[in-house]
Amino acid sequence: MANRYALRMDLPQSWAIIDVFTGQPVEVRQRVMVGMNPRDAHAMLDQMNVRDIKRRERAERKP
Repeated sequence: MANRYALRMDLPQSWAIIDVFTGQPVEVRQRVMVGMNPRDAHAMLDQMNVRDIKRRERAERKP
């Protein structure tokens, strides 16, 4: 299953998490995921993709 979220470098050492379907930065709890340091961006990206995969798997099982 393809990942929904990806990283985009805005500036050196400044990353954004984007929705690959829209190309737009993601908003989580009213915070736009831009200007992130690499460590935090990668950690958040992994969490978001895992949650999205689980959500899609549950949706596929429903009749």
